[in-house]
Amino acid sequence: MLNLNDLHFFAAAVEHGGFSAASRQLGLPKSTISKRVAELENQLDVRLIQRSSRSFALTEVGRDFYEHAHAALIEAESAEQVVRRRVAEPSGAVRMTASVPTAQLYLSAHLPELARTYPRLHVQLDVSDRFVDVVQEGYDIAVRSHFAPLPDSGLVQRQLMVERIILVAAPGYLKERGPLVSPEALQRHDGLLTGMAARTWLLCGKTGEKAEVAPVPRLTANESMVLLNAAIAGLGITCLPERFCRAALKAKQLTQVLPDWHAGSVTTTILMPHRRGQLPGVRATVEFLARCLNDEP
Repeated sequence: MLNLNDLHFFAAAVEHGGFSAASRQLGLPKSTISKRVAELENQLDVRLIQRSSRSFALTEVGRDFYEHAHAALIEAESAEQVVRRRVAEPSGAVRMTASVPTAQLYLSAHLPELARTYPRLHVQLDVSDRFVDVVQEGYDIAVRSHFAPLPDSGLVQRQLMVERIILVAAPGYLKERGPLVSPEALQRHDGLLTGMAARTWLLCGKTGEKAEVAPVPRLTANESMVLLNAAIAGLGITCLPERFCRAALKAKQLTQVLPDWHAGSVTTTILMPHRRGQLPGVRATVEFLARCLNDEP
């Protein structure tokens, strides 16, 4: 069996018109290339190149051999690239954790496409609202939606997006109770609240003005879907992330109240242990989610 490296040296000498030029191109001593081509000729027991101090020319059999050697080198390179692409393709298990609202709102629509894009990747999503120790429990990725900056935990943080929290109500409720023209009017309206300690809303206007209002408590729930459905049912006004309300607003089940005002913002962040973030499957998952969430309108 011929040495593939010898074919490479022979083809380089032919393509560059001599051993000196091939030496400069390959960064190898001229004597090494000449010696390997001579060894190739000895193995084949044939003269491939007529060479002297003044000339370098292929023999007839050398021309035929070069055509096949060149094709063999192309095939060898193609075979190598196939393997390298396969090795580099994201694969294996990626353990991810997210809260229920985050999974429902941000992940559920995109994970099927992630699976189709990387068929050798196995995403394992654990949906839970409990406290999760990312490192101790062996997670690769945690996706968190939060209202305040996350504490310094030693994890790598990558911010995906920031969205406004808006005020919404059902058209029927607003028709019955009348339109709102200022934040102060909210104090006469029914409020759908996130907790007993969150009975006031701090609102921010377009030009940075602030208003703190306390609607009449009508229903309290610490789950966004409950508040969304209560608002659609006409129970009152609530504050929810803009994307969470998008479908209901489009279907005219909800109307945005005081569109020049918002109740702060929610940030969605990916957290990763340092070493986990270097794995190809983890990197691919993070980049995919970042691209999808940033591309949404």
